[in-house]
Amino acid sequence: MQKQKVLVVDDSVFMRKIISDMIGEDPRFEVLDTARNGKEAVQKVVQLAPDVVTLDVEMPEMNGLEALKRIMAERPTPVIMLSSLTEEGAKTTIEALEAGAFDFVRKPSGSISLDLFKVQEMLLDKLYVAATSRIKPLESKLPPPPPLARPAPPVGPKPVKPPAEPRAAKERRLEAPSAVTRAAIPPPVPTSPTAASKPLIGGRVDQLVAIGTSTGGPRALHQVLTGLPTSFPAPIVIVQHMPPNFTRSLAQRLDSNSHIRVIEAEQGMELENGTAYIAPGGWHMGVVRHELGGYRVQLSQEEPRGGHRPCVDTLFETLIPLKELRRHVLLLTGMGSDGAQGMLALKQAGAVLTIAESSETCIVYGMPRAAKEAGGAMLELPLHQMASKLVEAVAGNAK
Repeated sequence: MQKQKVLVVDDSVFMRKIISDMIGEDPRFEVLDTARNGKEAVQKVVQLAPDVVTLDVEMPEMNGLEALKRIMAERPTPVIMLSSLTEEGAKTTIEALEAGAFDFVRKPSGSISLDLFKVQEMLLDKLYVAATSRIKPLESKLPPPPPLARPAPPVGPKPVKPPAEPRAAKERRLEAPSAVTRAAIPPPVPTSPTAASKPLIGGRVDQLVAIGTSTGGPRALHQVLTGLPTSFPAPIVIVQHMPPNFTRSLAQRLDSNSHIRVIEAEQGMELENGTAYIAPGGWHMGVVRHELGGYRVQLSQEEPRGGHRPCVDTLFETLIPLKELRRHVLLLTGMGSDGAQGMLALKQAGAVLTIAESSETCIVYGMPRAAKEAGGAMLELPLHQMASKLVEAVAGNAK
């Protein structure tokens, strides 16, 4: 069996040794070389052409995120990010996944992890899937924003500069601005609205979109959610296989780039149209009817299913009895088969639309393939057609 060649990148000599030894124990891999910073990593990826790279997030000279962007521009290669447990590490990891990283593994105890062996099996599995997968760039099909208009150069003679204001008069004016001057200064306008500042759509909830995804999900979710309008007339519930803390950073990142509101779900939250709810890492999420009307988020810490908590099948199964809702179900890129049986059950329970992402855009064609083979998917669509199809289906069923 041909061994997959790995480049190990970390600024710590100790961590490079630990990671290299872990990978070298597996007969599927050969550690081709190591690099101590992002700049060196980019050079060695170009020179050595490894099959896969482990890339530390926090490094001097050039950090993991910048190195990743350079690698994807100069020689696209599957990259597994190694992330710390800090909030900043989580945010950077989400940006890395959007920028093209295949997946990530969190270091159990920070930047220098003496107990990295706890995630050894996970790291090796992700490395192998990444090394044997074809890198597929995900380009947004949305039209680019119009270029900023540049002011035309002045025509005619250069204006005469007025005489300088006496210094004492200028100081008196600045110290005591008039009421008219104060009123003329507009308040600062936020440039990137957050979920809290976006308007609630309101209205009765009579439709629901449910999405399940895993490996490659952050990039896929970005493309789907950014294609939905502010007035999208349904709530969206999402399970992304991801550990605690990272799902909050994912929700914040998606919210900053989307017209709709995107938040990490909390127990008892009432579902609102035009809002996406991401299941928090470490919790199963479901939807239940509320006794006073409407629908609410229900979280639980029951045992993981198929190694996952949150689990896509768990979410989908809670939607089966809600037959009064017009349900639209999507399964996007991901390893394994989570969500396939739940999608089939929802199709049999009268779901309006069930879509599996097609192989042409999947980072990993696992979960969508399982849904197709189980007979649960009514349609297979490439990622760039998902948003427009959802808008068409939900608008067509709106009352």
